[in-house]
Amino acid sequence: MNPLRIEILPSKLLVGRSLEMSLLKDQTAELWKAFMPFRNAVPHRVGTHYMSMQVYPAESAGNITPTSIFRKWAVVEVSEVDALPDGMVSYNLSGGKYAVFIHHGPASTFGETMKYIFQVWLPSSGFQIDSREHFELLEEGYSPSDPQAREEIWIPIK
Repeated sequence: MNPLRIEILPSKLLVGRSLEMSLLKDQTAELWKAFMPFRNAVPHRVGTHYMSMQVYPAESAGNITPTSIFRKWAVVEVSEVDALPDGMVSYNLSGGKYAVFIHHGPASTFGETMKYIFQVWLPSSGFQIDSREHFELLEEGYSPSDPQAREEIWIPIK
């Protein structure tokens, strides 16, 4: 599996919710359950997709373990920020160079795709992980249990 593409992403303005967690103490389902009922109340939304974003501490870039603490976000892109639904905040995605991969299948097999990216592709690619946001782009109607689910995986590289 090679990346679908290497892309320079411009900065983006996002709105959503976040939780601090680790892979071992994953709270992704709780985060999305809190976010989804209010997603359509976000003004100035761009497109119909969602982003599941991970922000890791700078010192852990490229060395993420099951106990590494990070901030996970459930967000949508917006063109501007004004009155936000309760509990939502804005975030500026810095942009930059990304390797973009596609994961096909349920979320339960996502770890296999990530293992390949980080243990096979990355070491032989000539790139390194950059200390920026990692995220997945999810289309409207995405279901984590769907065997036909599709998500774009954006890995920050340098």
